[in-house]
Amino acid sequence: MNNHIHPAAHVDPAAELGSGNRIGPGVIVEAGVRLGDDNVLQAGAVLKRGTVLGHGNVVHEYAVIGGLPQDIHFDPATPSSVEIGDRNVLREYVTINRASQAQGTTRLGDDNYLMTQVHLGHDCVLGNRVIIAPGTGLGGFVAVDDRAFLSGGVMVHQFVHVGRLAMVGGNAKITRDVLPFMITDGVPAAVHGLNRVGLRRAGFTPAQMKVLKAAYRLIHRSGESLQAILDGLEAMADPLAAELAAFVRGAERGFHREARSG
Repeated sequence: MNNHIHPAAHVDPAAELGSGNRIGPGVIVEAGVRLGDDNVLQAGAVLKRGTVLGHGNVVHEYAVIGGLPQDIHFDPATPSSVEIGDRNVLREYVTINRASQAQGTTRLGDDNYLMTQVHLGHDCVLGNRVIIAPGTGLGGFVAVDDRAFLSGGVMVHQFVHVGRLAMVGGNAKITRDVLPFMITDGVPAAVHGLNRVGLRRAGFTPAQMKVLKAAYRLIHRSGESLQAILDGLEAMADPLAAELAAFVRGAERGFHREARSG
């Protein structure tokens, strides 16, 4: 199938296109861009050099993908990229910056949904099936694991790690890592229980929920030292507890804890 390119679009001859792509009016596709198959670029979208799209993505009006990192020390001659997988939806005015490191990559997996005016800073890495609501911004080097949900207006500090199936509440200020499977919300941000709705939708069984409840109490309410918490998680001999232990062990910035009453 041929590509359908609107006469008012500008696609550089040095861009590489697969087949079945639909490119709307006012779209700009620079040299060095690579598109797979069946992507839709709606009016006014801009794909900068170094941008790679897989298959079946939809880029809505006036999104800008592959723009320069917002780093005052960045040399525009630095070769870097944005790589986006398959079936992602990038709504109006989404901005995704290319990596700040030579040969580095800002990366999105598959089936992610970024709502209007979401910003991903340089060197961010998103997994699969991540949802980010309007007006949320991620600083540089942020990692977001599979099926996390970030509500609207969230600001995420650079180098933060957001765990799998985490939920972040609207307008939260995220300065530390966000534990998997839990709800983190507020300014300053704190943990407010398990992400029960998200876990049910993901098919977690009652037995798995029981494990996560025990792990939650150990992490947030036991009063134990960090090493004792890690030992306790590992003693549970369960894959979910082991996942939490690995996340906690790797949280170089520390992680948000449960809100303290009083």
